[in-house]
Amino acid sequence: MKTFDLRQMALESGGEYVFGVKDTGSHACYMIYGVLGPGEKGRIVNPGAGHEEIVLAQRGDIEVSGQMSGTLKEGSSFHIAGDEECLLENNSSGEAVYIIAGGHSGEGHH
Repeated sequence: MKTFDLRQMALESGGEYVFGVKDTGSHACYMIYGVLGPGEKGRIVNPGAGHEEIVLAQRGDIEVSGQMSGTLKEGSSFHIAGDEECLLENNSSGEAVYIIAGGHSGEGHH
């Protein structure tokens, strides 16, 4: 079984890593592992035409603004599709981790 240390890969890539086709050879789905440092602002979530994503606050509470707004509590998630857009911010003094699982919607197959 081949495993991937997504946390380490994210940290080496500036805080976020897209686990997808280059790792799996599949265009069907992808997963993003992201780390927001204390007080970090500015991760825009925008799946794009033909894509849908589920955003999960894996560690810490994350503030969300834009198409979706409110506090995404640790362990909670929301769905976003197409050209919808929102911003993720970590207003806490600790690290926050998010996971985004995405794939193609009905019209988004390549």
